[in-house]
Amino acid sequence: MKINNQMKAVALAGATLLTSLANATDKPGAKAPKQGVWRGEFVISETHIPFNFEYNAKNEKDPILTLLNGSRRDDFHVTRRDGDSIFVKMNTYDAALVAKVESDGKISGEYRSLVPGFRGNSLPFTAEHGKDYRFVEKGKEQPTKHNLSGKWDLQVFSKAKMPDNVALLKQEGNKLTGVVMSTVGDSRELEGVVQGDEFVLSHFSGPNPRVYKGKINEDGSITGVISSGIYDNTKFEGTKNDLAELPDPYKLTYLKEGYTKLDFTLPDLDGKQVSLSDDKYKGKVVIVEIIGTWCPNCTDQTAFLSPWFKENKNRGVEAIAIGFEQKDDLAYAKYTLGTLKKKYGIEYDILFGGIADKKVASEKLPALNRMMAFPTTIIIGRDGEVKQIHTGYTGTITGKYYEDYVAKWNRDLDALIAEPVPAAFSSAVGEVKSGR
Repeated sequence: MKINNQMKAVALAGATLLTSLANATDKPGAKAPKQGVWRGEFVISETHIPFNFEYNAKNEKDPILTLLNGSRRDDFHVTRRDGDSIFVKMNTYDAALVAKVESDGKISGEYRSLVPGFRGNSLPFTAEHGKDYRFVEKGKEQPTKHNLSGKWDLQVFSKAKMPDNVALLKQEGNKLTGVVMSTVGDSRELEGVVQGDEFVLSHFSGPNPRVYKGKINEDGSITGVISSGIYDNTKFEGTKNDLAELPDPYKLTYLKEGYTKLDFTLPDLDGKQVSLSDDKYKGKVVIVEIIGTWCPNCTDQTAFLSPWFKENKNRGVEAIAIGFEQKDDLAYAKYTLGTLKKKYGIEYDILFGGIADKKVASEKLPALNRMMAFPTTIIIGRDGEVKQIHTGYTGTITGKYYEDYVAKWNRDLDALIAEPVPAAFSSAVGEVKSGR
């Protein structure tokens, strides 16, 4: 009963917010953002993180703000409120751009966390219409002798040396794009510029914005700093290396000695306890996806898995997403994971694992050697035994890495689905098919 009351409270709070936004009317003479391309810039201390977006209000009742990062496009619904103000919820991420259209037509506001009780920093930003550059205006580029195109072995330093990073960069003239891959995922698409012997890249697609600033040294190596709006600056250095590779993502997370199966019992979004031992999953190939709605690589993985499952769900396969969220609260998880379900049209079960913490996830899934990354994807065969564990996720921007992942995924799943249902599970599968 307590959980149900909490859920009702969260739902009521959300409904109140949406109602207040929907009922807001424009003040006389109120300004709306101009349609077209914009250049925004977060400013945190001495760090400037530029980003680009388009504002489309052809449908006046549902304006869309599209964040632009190289070839990547991310759409967000815009709510006009209090006349000059706009509210842009970051889809599945519990954060928003909250801003005002100023008298001169510019936008000023902040990127704000919406997580209840979260005391993180809000990030101020301003934006100006009609500017389509990110770092350097056209015609003001500085000549450069360097071309950073290629694969880079990147060393990233935090409290300890973290060598497992590979950057894929593409330079055309002064324009620079690319992605940084690590053992836990990728940076999504980065966009920037090379100026003389310096370069800079940035990204903002909903989660925390960040910028990579670097210098090209005389020996061709690079050094620099990664800055984010909330987290500390992190140093990096890199050397071009066509042979640079990450550790095998299928070997980083594995079952502890003595284990062949995964076991858990966790609540779904309505509080019902769900277990892998339930008849629904017996004799099926089961995909277990460990995620968080705050995690960009997780939502990219979900964007891949959800349509795949829709196409294959009648082949004897099930899927389960276990969400670890920013609050250890089922009512809050029902809101955040429910948003994820609606956004990506998820038709498989979604369970709540607890607070977003790798240690907690490891405790909830004790058969694993450790929880190294969100997301982690586990594939279980028809016999109930774990067949494969993949750490992290590399998205479409990684090119051949993504293509190889998809090819292996389909090849491996096809083979597992083709296996016969073990005799011990055949009656359970029959009962599920008959609806009993």
